[in-house]
Amino acid sequence: MLTDSLPYFMKRLAAGLSWKKLLLIVGGAAICSFGLYNIHQQNGITEGGILGLMLFFNHWFSISPTILTPILDFLCYAVAFKYLGAQFLKISAISTLSVAFFFDIWERFPPMLPNLSGYPLVAALLGGIFVGVGVGVIVRQGGSSGGDDALALTISHLAKCRIARAYLVTDFVVLGLSLSYIPLQRIAFSVVTVLLSSFIIDRLQSES
Repeated sequence: MLTDSLPYFMKRLAAGLSWKKLLLIVGGAAICSFGLYNIHQQNGITEGGILGLMLFFNHWFSISPTILTPILDFLCYAVAFKYLGAQFLKISAISTLSVAFFFDIWERFPPMLPNLSGYPLVAALLGGIFVGVGVGVIVRQGGSSGGDDALALTISHLAKCRIARAYLVTDFVVLGLSLSYIPLQRIAFSVVTVLLSSFIIDRLQSES
C-alpha cells in the first residue's frame, strides 16, 4: 500500500490508496489534459458540463474563468460529497491537482500534435478519445477530474442510470445554451466529442 512508505501523520490522508491506484489517477490526468491542450484548445472544440457553462457565463456576463471555475467546481464537489463520500473527494482532489500540474507542463511547450482545424471531425474524434480514456481511468479509480465528472457521477448515483446518460444530460443542456453564441456547425462537432468521450468513460467505469 501507498501508506507503508509514508510518515504516520500522512497515513490517514493516503488511506485506501495504493501506488497502482495513484499512478492510474495521475496517468489519467496526463492523458486528459494532453488532449484538451493539444486538440480542444488548438482546434476550437468546446465542451458541455462545467467547462462549457464557464465559457457561457464568461461570454455573456464577462465573469472571469479564474473566479467562476473554482466556484462551479466547489458546488459540484459539495453536492457529490453528500452522496459519494470523503474517499471520492480525496481521489478527486489528487486528480484535479494532477490535471492542473500537467496543464502547466504542456503549456510550456508548443502543441505536440498537428493543427487539425481543417479536419474538424478528426479533431472531434481524437479529442473525444483522449478525454474519454483519461477521465475514464480516473472515474474507474473512484474519483473525478473536475466538477463535470462529480456532477455526472452524482446524477448517475441518484437517478440509478449509466454514467454516459448523466454526462449527456449535463453536456447537452450546456451545449444548447452555447448555441446562443457559437455557430451550429461548431457545436455539431463538439457533440461528436461529447458522445464519444461519454461512451468511453461509461465503458471503462462498467469494467471496474
